[in-house]
Amino acid sequence: MTRQSIFSKVPALTALGLALCSCSLFSYNRDGEVSDGDAKGRMSLSFIREDVIRTKAVYETIDTNSFILRVTDEKGESIYEGAFGDSPESFELQAGTYTVSAVSCDFSTPAFASPQYGDEQCVVIPPGKEIGVRLQCAMMNCGIRLLIDSGFLTIYPKSFFYVKSDAGRLLYSYTQKNVAYFKPGKVSVQLADNQTVENLLTRTLAAGDVLQLKIKVAESFSPQESGISIAVDTTKNWFNETYTIGGSGNSSSGDGGTDEGQILTIAQAKEADEGEKVWVSGYIVGGDLTQTNASFSPPFSSSTNLLLGPRSSSSNRSSGLAINLPKGDVRDALNLVDNPDLLGKQVELCGEITHSYFGMDGLKNVSDYRLK
Repeated sequence: MTRQSIFSKVPALTALGLALCSCSLFSYNRDGEVSDGDAKGRMSLSFIREDVIRTKAVYETIDTNSFILRVTDEKGESIYEGAFGDSPESFELQAGTYTVSAVSCDFSTPAFASPQYGDEQCVVIPPGKEIGVRLQCAMMNCGIRLLIDSGFLTIYPKSFFYVKSDAGRLLYSYTQKNVAYFKPGKVSVQLADNQTVENLLTRTLAAGDVLQLKIKVAESFSPQESGISIAVDTTKNWFNETYTIGGSGNSSSGDGGTDEGQILTIAQAKEADEGEKVWVSGYIVGGDLTQTNASFSPPFSSSTNLLLGPRSSSSNRSSGLAINLPKGDVRDALNLVDNPDLLGKQVELCGEITHSYFGMDGLKNVSDYRLK
């Protein structure tokens, strides 16, 4: 399987809304009938992707380990609320139905640099069983980035921009570089001075849309005519649009765009071809690997290997990736014998896929690394 085919098998981060559900709490007897018994089951949680792919228009990166995880029962009573990375690897719960949700951040009013990713699922836990819940987090809000031409300030020295929705507005300065995020719906761009506010355009944006507006002064500008032009593209539907105040209309052209995603998750690395050179992201969760075991706490005795986990709290050998540390700078920098403080740290590693290192999938000939 090629690297390209790996990504084609992973669902894209499309604009999916939350799938809300109505749950009824129940349990089962041995015959599969509803009962009032005390039978329990287990639930384990994971993300389809352990990280959120960056897109051409969204430069913020978000680690799912810091997502806010909430598990509630049918009555809305909290079972767990906190960071996903701090949650147990599995929950022992009374057989019944539960709501599981995860969001990258709480979001209610317009804000800069605040993309919100999330998913919510209704889960049925049978007695005596363990079920796995895989969360696919999609972008839930939308955003706008303005790219303002340097000549604009010369022509409009006392003017400034607002980006707004029904939930509020943000002052967008000439030097602002971040995306302004809103709840899905109508979002407007306004040109203002100390006396007036003029609405330039309004667009209806769906969850996952990020609109990039290039604002500049038209070459034919004169004080007697409007001279603002706006070019538009989005992460979902790449297109260019020119908007001229006082002009004859708008024009647009399709331009197709693609996501940037060059670093594999641990789950993806396990599906890669033997010997394929890749970058993999994960957390240093242990070391001292043998054919059947691993150590998850210091002191460590082997400087030649690491266990890379999908979460900083991982303590399951089989869910991780075995990392061979070749002699040299990489081993000196990352081995847990000399660097025990790296336990739980996120790292990106470049190496070759192997499916037979200490009896598990792994990475050998690591040639480069990036501590996060």
